[in-house]
Amino acid sequence: MKKVLLPLLGIAGQIAAHATTGAEFPLWPDAAPGALGHAPTDIPTLTPFLPEKEKATGAAIVICPGGGYGKLAPHEGAGYARWLSENGVAAFVLKYRLGTNGYHHPAMLQDAARALRTVRARAGEWQIDPHRIGIMGSSAGGHLAATLLTHFDEGKADAGDPIERVSSRPDLGILCYAVITMGDNTRAGSRTNLLGQNPSPALIDELSNEKHVTKNTPPCFLWHTWEDGAVKVENTLAFAAALRAQGVPFDLHIYQHGGHGMGLGKDAPAVLHPWAADCIYWLKGQGFVR
Repeated sequence: MKKVLLPLLGIAGQIAAHATTGAEFPLWPDAAPGALGHAPTDIPTLTPFLPEKEKATGAAIVICPGGGYGKLAPHEGAGYARWLSENGVAAFVLKYRLGTNGYHHPAMLQDAARALRTVRARAGEWQIDPHRIGIMGSSAGGHLAATLLTHFDEGKADAGDPIERVSSRPDLGILCYAVITMGDNTRAGSRTNLLGQNPSPALIDELSNEKHVTKNTPPCFLWHTWEDGAVKVENTLAFAAALRAQGVPFDLHIYQHGGHGMGLGKDAPAVLHPWAADCIYWLKGQGFVR
């Protein structure tokens, strides 16, 4: 497989130096809906990674790290955020609640929706265009991103909390070797952490995101690898087929080689997997990157 050298996207080995990392902050001023306690694991947060002002494009992406709904993988969170900020996109890493800490659906979706709303409601503070805010996720984090892409709402105009008044609809999605279905091709551990031991058929159907694509689903960049032994490539293919059926634009990349959970690539940041350059090319077409 041909590898893409970092100079296409920035200066090798210096991605971290160009991201201005803001302070992690809680998504709700008080307890999150359905919180089980007050420990850090009960408090969903966002961490901003802002580009240098001269590079900033005004676009933003909320990042949902993978980890089977049981943990959060740093390289699929802060790693992606530094890469995006180097390319001028403000990135916000979401720490969402997990099945291993006693949470199940809808807690994770509540956290993702609140994250998107927060970035949109506070867009002026970060000099972000409220109409150019996407969501990105890998593996189970990709499932969470796909869930918001298919289960968003327009907000509650009469809400006392101004953040809850704005839409949770992402303007685009980036799904990296994502779990999409809760059906036959799902990853069993992710489903258990998200839905519990014996979810009902109705709940399985509700969280099988390939079944909930509509014409209002945002454009998406999808990638997977043929040899992924953890999450079947059929997940991504099913979502692409659903997008196609509804006339939603997408970029689809199935690479032959590359294991599950690779993030930007096993040799990142010095050498990135080709998906990174393909994604930046697509983001330019969406007006997120110059």
